[in-house]
Amino acid sequence: MSKQKAAMLLMSLDNNTATELLKGLPVEDIQEIGMEIAKMDASGLRDTPEQTKTVREFCNKLVKGQQQLNLKGFLGDMLTSLLGKDKAEEVQLQIKEATEKHDPFMGIRSASIDELVLALDGEHPQTIAVVLSELSLSKSQEVMSCLSEESRLKSVCKMTCVEQLGVEVKQRIADIIADRLNTFKGETLPEDREQTLRKLATVLSGLKNDLRDRLLEEISKNDEESANMVKALMVTWNDIPSIADRSLQEALKNIDANKLAIALHEADAIIIDKIKSNISERAAASVDEEASLMQDPLEDEILEAREGVVAPLRTANEEGKLRFVRQ
Repeated sequence: MSKQKAAMLLMSLDNNTATELLKGLPVEDIQEIGMEIAKMDASGLRDTPEQTKTVREFCNKLVKGQQQLNLKGFLGDMLTSLLGKDKAEEVQLQIKEATEKHDPFMGIRSASIDELVLALDGEHPQTIAVVLSELSLSKSQEVMSCLSEESRLKSVCKMTCVEQLGVEVKQRIADIIADRLNTFKGETLPEDREQTLRKLATVLSGLKNDLRDRLLEEISKNDEESANMVKALMVTWNDIPSIADRSLQEALKNIDANKLAIALHEADAIIIDKIKSNISERAAASVDEEASLMQDPLEDEILEAREGVVAPLRTANEEGKLRFVRQ
């Protein structure tokens, strides 16, 4: 049996059964099988047709479905049972070093989004491009969304020629980023300005109007831009479900059907239900008709339409007329 097939079979068994099957094998063989398991885990190769075929071939349909295992824990427990704690740790270290040599980006893939963004900050666009190309699609997209616009644009351009880079260049890039990740281990990205001001806006919105306005005036003396952002963030599109029906009805009565249809495009169901339940059946039918006739709006058009819906709510809030649902 090949080492890869042995690894596939072991991944489909419980810990005790896998341990029994490995008893009596030389440590070198156990280490090689462990490396295969680590490689499959890093590459996301589990529950594949090949694995199912192997299980059927060697277990004669005794195993009727694979389990989703924590492979690192599974491998660690299995080696400890076979070799004892000290020897198992030694073998695991050897497996780690060997698999990282085989795939230098394996450890980088397991880093958190925040750690990756911090490690890539300020790096050459080619370095960023190589790392992004080695991540899963979803993780690559998340990391890219957190980078500066300049880094995104330059690194995307470099991703078109990643395959032309040699193995040694990629190895050096992996080493550099791995070292930086060790520096940022466990760290998280700082909260952005909008999140901070949103918290302040939430606090101020719970105060009496006269006190709220005095505090906003003080903020404005030092930073007018921040004061305006705080005012805007006191009521946002996502706050609509928490607004009292009567207040929402007043705000929506002057919003035309086309703007409302654009604002509701791909909105959360709870917001759609909240808005449609606070307009007349005739108005709701007009909104549905507008939605069926229009092309998919651009993101900027959706944001503009939603701002148009929220604007009268903010005005009502500043005048002390906006009411919220009691939680």
